[in-house]
Amino acid sequence: MSAALRSTVTLLVLGLLLVVAALWGWNAMTKPFPSSEPAPLCTETTVDTGTQVFRDQVAVSVYNGSNRNGLAGATMEQLEERGFVGADSGNAPAKINGVQIWSDEPRNAAVRLVARQFKNAKVVSGEELGRGVVVVVGETFKSLRKKEVESVDAVEASTFCSPPESAE
Repeated sequence: MSAALRSTVTLLVLGLLLVVAALWGWNAMTKPFPSSEPAPLCTETTVDTGTQVFRDQVAVSVYNGSNRNGLAGATMEQLEERGFVGADSGNAPAKINGVQIWSDEPRNAAVRLVARQFKNAKVVSGEELGRGVVVVVGETFKSLRKKEVESVDAVEASTFCSPPESAE
């Protein structure tokens, strides 16, 4: 094979590679971006009367109803260490004393399980500030109850926010 023929074949092969690379690049550039939607934190889960509900099945949102900086975040961290799924946190729209669980369903298994983590927590009607069970910690709140409650039995059919992998 002569040098001229070898150069011609080489240039044709390189030209073909350039065309293939250009087509591949154009195809990749004009594709829509992949969806970066995160998986949902939780889904609505319903359990029947008598079903045991565990901490890792319950999402909790904690809000600061005091003038103490970082109270909601610190409380959320303690609840997560106990196995609850952390959802939302921030400042409550009103200042309170003690601990309140904002729910219209005081007999809900998830609400009861979260309330049992605190001393003297009151379940009261309130705004739906975040996902899961909404806890508002106030000025006189000190700490979680020392005795950790791992689960409760549902005293009635209950629906609550549960992580997708724990929903059955």
